[in-house]
Amino acid sequence: MFTSQTSSFQDSIDVEEKDTDYDNEEIGGISPRIQQINCYYSIYFYQSTRSEAAEDSVAWSQRRADSTTCHDDFSLTLLDSSLPPEAEPQLRCYISRRLSKGALLGGMGNIATVELSIPEQSVGCYCCLLEQESSPDQSEDGNGWVVCFLGGSEKGLNLFRLDLDKYVQGLQNSLSPEMENLESEVRPYLSRWYEESVMHIHRVVQLVQGDVCFLLHAALSHILVVVDDSDERTKTDVARFIKAASLQGLVQEDPTTATLSKAMSEEAPTDLVIDCSTSPPTFSNTVSNRFCEDWIQAFLNGSERCNPFLLRQILENFKLKAIQDMNNLKRFIRQAEMSHYALFRCGQFLRGCGNGEILLQNARAEHSGLPEACGIIRVLEEFLSEQAMAPAEVR
Repeated sequence: MFTSQTSSFQDSIDVEEKDTDYDNEEIGGISPRIQQINCYYSIYFYQSTRSEAAEDSVAWSQRRADSTTCHDDFSLTLLDSSLPPEAEPQLRCYISRRLSKGALLGGMGNIATVELSIPEQSVGCYCCLLEQESSPDQSEDGNGWVVCFLGGSEKGLNLFRLDLDKYVQGLQNSLSPEMENLESEVRPYLSRWYEESVMHIHRVVQLVQGDVCFLLHAALSHILVVVDDSDERTKTDVARFIKAASLQGLVQEDPTTATLSKAMSEEAPTDLVIDCSTSPPTFSNTVSNRFCEDWIQAFLNGSERCNPFLLRQILENFKLKAIQDMNNLKRFIRQAEMSHYALFRCGQFLRGCGNGEILLQNARAEHSGLPEACGIIRVLEEFLSEQAMAPAEVR
């Protein structure tokens, strides 16, 4: 049992050895020591030829005829792009095919691999259709904008789908068919997509280095993290890291009891404080465990490779392993209700996994309405407490 458990854990943290395609695909031929990969953007005005609004802007479209692709029921006009001149029409052709098949839905990002005349040749492409908002007295005209972000691979961008969706939505209020604010507002925003949507985990690991274990433990324990003497970007990065590492929303809580966050706060009232006035930052009220510490080297290796896609995969594997251990504990608790030997196995599992106290906190929140399970959890908590106080040579 313990041999397979150790092997499974090692498989989880060895993602950088198994998924070497992250270095090959995401870096796109650039040295892994270089932080920024080649990334591009394009934005198009999507115009339904069936709408009345299309008739009002025919002249505008004609002025950009060389950058417009027309179909029977829509046209796609280039507004801005950082792609090489020979590659942009290829992307526009690809998007037109997707639109003609109805494969781009309003507000929902779509990620695929595209082949373009760029150094990387094949890259991941995120596309999102932002529909033009109409007033209540206007009918839906079907017009909008198609925003594309290109870089890395399809596999890598899929790890950041929600981040990219949120970033694109932040552009909605700045868009207009004429793009009068293109140079002052829209273009700078589009140019920062990779830095703002992908690099935040890498920046956090670079900032805290080996102290990343304290952030991981805080995320699993639902402890508030306070960042002092820092700019807003760093505060936002840390908050996004904690949210990405947290299991909040993944734990099946008893709806008749208090929320998991409240249950956690009863035992962990002290905030984790990061003071960024020093270099490296100093931490106060730190708590960690062996489970979180075992992941330090994996994060440091990913940071050293300057590969944000690899770091995100490591973070996802960290969460997956915590969830697997939590499911194992729930299975053991069900078995322990009928078998003293299962209770013994449950105690051995908690002692071996290195994350016992957090797993029991989650289990208590999920089983708070089940008296028998709560009794078993109390026994297990006493067991872990006794193990923690026992001399190291006895353990």
